[in-house]
Amino acid sequence: MPVTTFPADLDPELVERLVTTGGGSLARKMGIEFLELSAEHSVATMPVDGNTQVIGLLHGGAHVVLGESLGSVSSAIHAGPGRYAVGIEINATHSRSVTEGIVTGTCTALVLGRTLATHEIVMRDEQGRRLSTVRMTNMLRDR
Repeated sequence: MPVTTFPADLDPELVERLVTTGGGSLARKMGIEFLELSAEHSVATMPVDGNTQVIGLLHGGAHVVLGESLGSVSSAIHAGPGRYAVGIEINATHSRSVTEGIVTGTCTALVLGRTLATHEIVMRDEQGRRLSTVRMTNMLRDR
């Protein structure tokens, strides 16, 4: 099982939530494993097996779940203690299909503001080919 790397100054409450929930029940069901987490750059993997649609391709919605999982956690990290992130917009472009292996999502911050955070998440297959691109915007709120 991979070990997730967190920023040294990450809110301990958020670390506790991430560790105890494994990123949430949907992420666990889909086999998503978080490898690196920060506001600026995050990485996670997901197996194709168990996440396919009827003809055996990785489901487009699975791409979006991986993307939203990374974008949401990265935004929550940016929001900081006493704040949280809520998704307000997401879109996906699927460029290539995959039927086996592991997909890696790499999340990069585009905008890290006081009230909004926007991330681009690129999913690649094991050969490094781009499968899909997800862009997500989160609103940052006080608790």
